Amino acid sequence: MTEITQQNTFTIATYNIHACIGADSRFDPARIATVIREIDADIIALQEVEHHSIDELDLLEYLAYQTGHEAIAGPTLFRETRHYGNALLTRLPLRSFKHIDLSVSGCEPRGAIEATFDAAGYELQIIATHLGLRPAERRWQVKQLLELKSQQEADISCLLGDVNEWLLWGRPLRWLHRNFNAQPHLATFPARCPVFALDRIWISPQRCQAELFVHKSNLARQASDHLPLIARFHI
Repeated sequence: MTEITQQNTFTIATYNIHACIGADSRFDPARIATVIREIDADIIALQEVEHHSIDELDLLEYLAYQTGHEAIAGPTLFRETRHYGNALLTRLPLRSFKHIDLSVSGCEPRGAIEATFDAAGYELQIIATHLGLRPAERRWQVKQLLELKSQQEADISCLLGDVNEWLLWGRPLRWLHRNFNAQPHLATFPARCPVFALDRIWISPQRCQAELFVHKSNLARQASDHLPLIARFHI
């Protein structure tokens, strides 16, 4: 592992885009692209990405083109007409990535993207996910993700996404806080009047993290049913 001595600042975010369907029940990918430009993050984890065709581009390719990012798809549901699932948008050079199956029998298929990036010469591990709706499902999924983190000796590790954990005292959150560091509970859902902290970002080592905040622009309150969560960290 490289010793971290140089300081650079990076921005990462997680955003459940609700298939680009906004508070007005209208499908409008241009709104989501504008919110992503507002965020101006180096890496963004997306959830609920529907693979529509827009201007002869796949929806994920459209969002990447409109925002100046490269796209990494992580579909979890494969349909005859459209796939659905997770994705990453990045401006950092990609070193490697793989898809992780987190599906539990009898539940909606779930997964994660595990990717490593070059961040100013240091290795940044990103684990982006969207966890299940049942408590037992999430407990099993979090154990798999923590095992995945432990196998990678990156300079910085980040686990982020929509963890669907409604209970602040639930075991999945306790385990994640223990293995990364305790984070404030910042409400991101529902977007118009957020009450629940469903979207999360954890960064290790803790000393790297500088800020954690919710993006609350007027457009973000309209574009999806979740607000984006943003973290800044230093190397």
